[in-house]
Amino acid sequence: MYGITTCDTVKKARVWLEGHDVAYRFHDFRAEGLDAKRLDGWVGKAGWERLLNKASTTFRELPDKDKQGLDEKKAKALMLAKPTMIKRPVLEVGDRVLVGFKADVYEAAVK
Repeated sequence: MYGITTCDTVKKARVWLEGHDVAYRFHDFRAEGLDAKRLDGWVGKAGWERLLNKASTTFRELPDKDKQGLDEKKAKALMLAKPTMIKRPVLEVGDRVLVGFKADVYEAAVK
């Protein structure tokens, strides 16, 4: 699981995983960073539009010029520079990538 420790949604997902005895490793991308190859893999599976959290404080505080003309290349550069713009949590389950937390989606994915 990837996210930041202070995110409420990440906390809910971690509690759910622990409550269902699902083993996972947590990677705090604020503290540990995020490599381009992993982000490319997520974008390939989930799409950059799903990963880029436009409602995040980090994104909203960007200058307008950085928000305009968003495409995959620009979005990936923004997310690598400031991973807190990534919708959280990101959970890798086998070859799948789950973005955000919904208990029913997690339930189906970890069976």
